[in-house]
Amino acid sequence: MDKARALPKYLVQRYKGWKATSYEENKAWYRRLASEGQHPRAMVISCCDSRVHVTSIFGADQGEFFIHRNIANLVPPYQPDGNQHGTSAAVEFAVTALKVAHVIVLGHSSCGGVKGFYDMATGAAPELEKSTSFVGRWMDILKPGYDRVKDHHSGADCVAHLEKEAVKVSLENLMTFPFVKEAVETGELSIHGLWHDIGDGVLKYYEPERDGFESV
Repeated sequence: MDKARALPKYLVQRYKGWKATSYEENKAWYRRLASEGQHPRAMVISCCDSRVHVTSIFGADQGEFFIHRNIANLVPPYQPDGNQHGTSAAVEFAVTALKVAHVIVLGHSSCGGVKGFYDMATGAAPELEKSTSFVGRWMDILKPGYDRVKDHHSGADCVAHLEKEAVKVSLENLMTFPFVKEAVETGELSIHGLWHDIGDGVLKYYEPERDGFESV
């Protein structure tokens, strides 16, 4: 085999270790998951950031969460224009097909996507302003959140507030999806916003009544 196409050795070793231990010890469970399909309790929309480890934070078992990751854990507004929408497709599948009971948006500290948006908005990242920038056009989703905080915060303080605005914007946009709105109004679905501090392990929950985040 062409060495350039071979998996890194450490991944092969880790897979073999998992197959010989975790899989063998729980073989019946894995076979049940395969035969019966997935029935996750919740969908989690989190950032692609490698430091955000959803299953570790919540101690989740395999098959418990339907996880979708993207840049800055953003949900775009409902836009049925016939184009390709990965996040919207994941939300649709989770709510209408899997019938999850909860949709959780999980933001985090030191988010590179949020920092990139702030740099773009303040003229420090012209490369993200180009129409050809996938990251820049994706991060445009955060603009309503930026408009809420730009006159009150700046620099690192503004970026920190924007991380939480990314969660709020996503929650707002979720409710523009008719099937999400209907499921929430009938009590079949609840949506939640969380923010995680990577350094100190704090998890904060968004309280819409007071428009703030409180420690869990």
